[in-house]
Amino acid sequence: MSLFDELRELGVDVDGGLRRINNNEKLYTRLLGSFVKSIDSQYVGADFDASDVTAQIEKAHAIKGTAGNLSITPVYEAYTKVVDLLRTGQIDEARPILEKILPVQADIVSCIKKHME
Repeated sequence: MSLFDELRELGVDVDGGLRRINNNEKLYTRLLGSFVKSIDSQYVGADFDASDVTAQIEKAHAIKGTAGNLSITPVYEAYTKVVDLLRTGQIDEARPILEKILPVQADIVSCIKKHME
C-alpha cells in the first residue's frame, strides 16, 4: 500500500493537503518529513508539568500549524482543542485529548517514517 493510501486510512486528508500545494506529490512527501521532524522537536506529552504551560502551548501550536497545513486532520483537530484549553488554563481538560491523539499521531509518524526509508 502506498504512503498516501495508508495516511488516508489513518484519517489524513491527503487530497486536501495536495490541493494546497497544487497537487505536487513530491513536495507533499517532503513536507510530511518536516511534520515528523516537527513532532520530534515539539513533542507534547500528556504528562507535562503544569508549571511549563507556556512552552507546551507554543509546541502544541507549532504542531497544530504543521498538521493543518498538511491536512493531517486528526492531529490538527486535537491540537486545536488542546491549544484552546491550555490558553484558558484548562490543563486537566487538555490531558485526555492528548492521551487520545498521541497513539494516532505515533501511527501517522510511523507510517511516514516507514515510507521515507
